[in-house]
Amino acid sequence: MPKKVLIVEDEADIAELVRLVLETQDYVVKAVLDPFRAYEECVAYQPDAILIDLRMPRMDGWTVFKTIRADPRFRTVPIAILTAKAEEFDAMVGLHVMKADGYITKPFGKQELIDKLNALLAKGT
Repeated sequence: MPKKVLIVEDEADIAELVRLVLETQDYVVKAVLDPFRAYEECVAYQPDAILIDLRMPRMDGWTVFKTIRADPRFRTVPIAILTAKAEEFDAMVGLHVMKADGYITKPFGKQELIDKLNALLAKGT
């Protein structure tokens, strides 16, 4: 059965690019452009993995991350940060302080995205 991925990304073109890349690998992908709808979409969709952009208007990705992670149903669902914040410090905070399962910096290559998502899902199983 194909794995389901939820993308929380306010830029429609990036969300569409990620969706297209992942669908070539037989993932089933849903994108949420409004961070305020991310949690309810997560509950409805029940993803196997989640990719969250950090820089979004009105609500940042860390708030979305914490809201989803607070629900016991999603504590073990792998969540990766998808962001342009490429400084090593930002990645360390994301992985070690916030406890994200992965950190993918923009711009990313197609194969890099696929490999990181595959690794993320392999850790979760």
